[in-house]
Amino acid sequence: MLEALYLNLGQHDALSDGEKALLAEAMSIERNFATGEDIVVEGSRPTYSTLIVDGLAARYKVLEDGGRQFTSLQVPGDFVDLHAFLLKTMDHGIIALSPCHVIAADHSKLRAITEQAPHLTRLLWLDTLVDGAIHREWIVAMGRRSKTAHLAHLLCELFVRLQVVKHTRGMTFRLPLSQAELADVLGLSVVHMNRVIGALRNLGAIGWTSHMVTILDWERLMTIAEFDPTYLSMRREPR
Repeated sequence: MLEALYLNLGQHDALSDGEKALLAEAMSIERNFATGEDIVVEGSRPTYSTLIVDGLAARYKVLEDGGRQFTSLQVPGDFVDLHAFLLKTMDHGIIALSPCHVIAADHSKLRAITEQAPHLTRLLWLDTLVDGAIHREWIVAMGRRSKTAHLAHLLCELFVRLQVVKHTRGMTFRLPLSQAELADVLGLSVVHMNRVIGALRNLGAIGWTSHMVTILDWERLMTIAEFDPTYLSMRREPR
């Protein structure tokens, strides 16, 4: 059940059996969410933090005119709202973009971890720091990269993150997003989104059939994206 979490945290530094046991003990609430259902509601004050076990989710904001912007994608092994442990009130929502299986850690148990297990606490802290680094990359992509480079960067990031938690098959991974949802990620119209996908196909970088993305030329995709995975802090070293 928690293997993706162990893999996610373990990419940064080794987890002991005792630390894995503490994480397992903290998890108590298990739920399933349908596509389009809110996992966390903006303005709520959750008393637990939710981990994606399976599925794809997104953080999002909705403007007064109904426009929606996704600000990050969450994959298996991600806590979607670990920061709510300290921030308390959610300033954004979390939506399931596919059927999602989740499990949650009560904040009282997370507090006990911070008091009893300093190394595990640092790894959980690092998890939120990587979230912040991902947001910075998304801001740069939104403001300064071409839309083709923006999509290429997103695909590179998702492939690397999914590969860590063993949710890829060779160079192929599942991306269960409609073009309208993908447009909400890149801030585009659906028509423009279709053109951007076509551009990456024509460059020979990717194949995209239904919800399956295959990276045909990893080096070319990274070059188009100017992708440097340093921000994901994937080097395993003492923390």
